[in-house]
Amino acid sequence: MSAKPETPQKPPSLPQVASVKPGAREEIPAAPSGAPRPKGSKRSLAESYRAFLKDALALARHLQVDHVLYASDAPPPIDQLVRRPVKKLIVVATHSEKIAASCEEEGLRTVLVPAYAFDRFEKIKVALAACVSGHIMETGDRVLCLAGPPHSDAINTCLFTHIGEDSEERAALSVLGAGQEFAPQVLEAVLNIALTIGHEGFEGAPVGTIFVVGDCTTVMEKSRQLTLNPFQGYSEDERNILDPRVREAIKNFCLLDGSFVIREDGVVLAAGRYLQSPRDLDIDLPLGLGTRNAAAMTVTKVSRAIAFVVSKTSGAVRVYKNGELALELKQSRRRLT
Repeated sequence: MSAKPETPQKPPSLPQVASVKPGAREEIPAAPSGAPRPKGSKRSLAESYRAFLKDALALARHLQVDHVLYASDAPPPIDQLVRRPVKKLIVVATHSEKIAASCEEEGLRTVLVPAYAFDRFEKIKVALAACVSGHIMETGDRVLCLAGPPHSDAINTCLFTHIGEDSEERAALSVLGAGQEFAPQVLEAVLNIALTIGHEGFEGAPVGTIFVVGDCTTVMEKSRQLTLNPFQGYSEDERNILDPRVREAIKNFCLLDGSFVIREDGVVLAAGRYLQSPRDLDIDLPLGLGTRNAAAMTVTKVSRAIAFVVSKTSGAVRVYKNGELALELKQSRRRLT
């Protein structure tokens, strides 16, 4: 019996592969809109920052805060802020009057802060003090603070605080809300000048100085003149620190040894005053601080004055009240030659 010849089997067909010309880029089909992000892929930084802000504003509503403080060196994303239920709680802290005006047009509250390169926590500290000084916030308020790195429009830091919760914060906030005898705009002007001197120095060279504000009778009694007083002989209107010309003059006179003595209403009484320290007075000076800080701590312990110290070494500004360090502002960079 003859066997049937075997029929040859066809090899299995291979999947069709589209030919690609040499040097051409293969097109990858785009994912459909609304599709989940492929596993392992990451958001862009811009997307992450927007998502962070969105979630932070949702957190503010969940925590039932009294205020949301937005502190940034760049214009805020107004479109993201005004469409949120917490819009009425938002306070934008900015150094730009133009940015403040555009925010206010959209119904957002604003507060002006000094235009210096603070790190994010120093930025929040300054903004909170300005809000308390401007009666936007008060002790006991619950605040969600949002901030980012210097010279950036990114928001990547979220801090929840209860104003006046700890003794250090109470002391810091009390500086700009120092009492009815101190005009808030005078303290803000002194702080701005101190920060400017710390940031720029004099003609590019670092300098240090002291500003003593308030209780001038006691301060003048416990100090003596080291050199000719450059403010003597001028009318009070001609030597008020709220005058921009006087502030410019102060920047030049900061080279003088000694301190500036300024009245509660902003009138500059003297420059070049040597603050005398009682030998038997016990002060608790933080380690590493020098004679300027010791003098400021002493004069505020024996009087009701507030003292602002500019560090020649670092440009930091330290504020003393009641013989204690109440506020310390460190600048992340200085404009020196």
